[in-house]
Amino acid sequence: MKVTVPDIGDFDDVPVIEVLVAAGDTVAAEDPLIVLESDKASMEVPAPAAGVVGEVAVKVGDAVSQGDLILTLEEEGGGDADDADHDGEADAAPDADAPDDDEGDEPDSGGTSDPASAGQEEQQAAPDEAPTGSSGDGAGDGDEVRSERPPAGTFDGDDVYAGPGARRLARQLGVDLGAVEGSGPKGRITKEDVTAAAESGGGADASGGAAPAAAPAAPAGLPPWPEVDFASFGPVEVVERSRITRIAAPALARNWAMIPHVTQHDEADITALESFRTEVNAAHADEGVKVTMVSLLLKACAATLRAFPEFNSSLDGDRLVLKRYFHLGFAADTPQGLLVPVIRDVDRKGLLEIARELTELSGAAREGKLSREQMQGGTFTISSLGGIGGTAFTPIINAPEVAILGVSRSAMKPVWQDGEFVPRLMLPLSLSYDHRVVDGAAAARFTTHLADLLSDPRKMLL
Repeated sequence: MKVTVPDIGDFDDVPVIEVLVAAGDTVAAEDPLIVLESDKASMEVPAPAAGVVGEVAVKVGDAVSQGDLILTLEEEGGGDADDADHDGEADAAPDADAPDDDEGDEPDSGGTSDPASAGQEEQQAAPDEAPTGSSGDGAGDGDEVRSERPPAGTFDGDDVYAGPGARRLARQLGVDLGAVEGSGPKGRITKEDVTAAAESGGGADASGGAAPAAAPAAPAGLPPWPEVDFASFGPVEVVERSRITRIAAPALARNWAMIPHVTQHDEADITALESFRTEVNAAHADEGVKVTMVSLLLKACAATLRAFPEFNSSLDGDRLVLKRYFHLGFAADTPQGLLVPVIRDVDRKGLLEIARELTELSGAAREGKLSREQMQGGTFTISSLGGIGGTAFTPIINAPEVAILGVSRSAMKPVWQDGEFVPRLMLPLSLSYDHRVVDGAAAARFTTHLADLLSDPRKMLL
């Protein structure tokens, strides 16, 4: 039988970093065959059945996509490759006459699905229409679009081969897909091709070379993007951005453009909380677990979200989806860019358990070993810059969430108490919220409630 790359989500041309078998090896079902490493996670591809490895079609360093051949496998029982491929694997390879639809959802920093993006897919017939501040008509209509498999060469009158995700990204970046040369299987245009075309000025020319530099198309009513020959003013260096930053950039631009952000700034007195944290770490030093301020923030935010459920929701057209679970994401700074792992059911976990999971997920993020599941399902996000500095900032909401908490560095300040100034450790809080869902009064109550919990760690237990 032919073993091909399975559905690996919204990824194309994923590098092979390890080949675990060789021709003649005997493998059991679910034994790992190869290891792939995307921009967000590494993943093993298991054997679909027990058998003997025949020809291995990939090597370390190859880039593969869904449907590409990994190896041939002679199943136990002597089934031949042709019969096995015909019976069980024929649908795994990409159809030469129809583009794959594995790009239906564009990944964001949190790994969650976005009803706003799904609603945008209804606009495929109008590629020149600029995104608006509308949230769309809900995920349901978008899902119907993703389930269709349009025939090759039929995209808005152009002979191009691209999935919905690449077409949506091309609209957002103002890229003419007709001028882009696809690098995917059978010449399919991937999202990386679209991003590269936008960075180079719009795509490849007819001769296959880079097109002359040109600015991306500006939304209707705005002046064009300035075109500047930077080298004319002095020495320059052009560097490639990481895959994470290239993929995240369109999602961040979408979130900022489509969500009416407002940021509520406040401070929390964490003098007692810091003492509590120090005592807990000293008491559990032998257990190899360290409680950080983010661990405490996760616990306090879960309690505050329970008190203010509209902050733990998502827009679905004209309806609001209130989530009765508390899966909190946290921004992890990695060498390749920002990732947002998710800790599930924070409200049901103890502080030490949260601290352990936070450490494990942070390490996996830095090593590029986060799985897709570890970045999905978030309902609220915390972005902490406390270890770096700053006094306040405006974090961008991680759609389809409706709020995100930014935390800056704590500082000792004089606070007026009982007729005198006393030194107190104050933590800056910056809550960005979707003004379509949350109003200013609710945001102020949220940060006040959160600051009250942080001022006395005992209140988190109530």
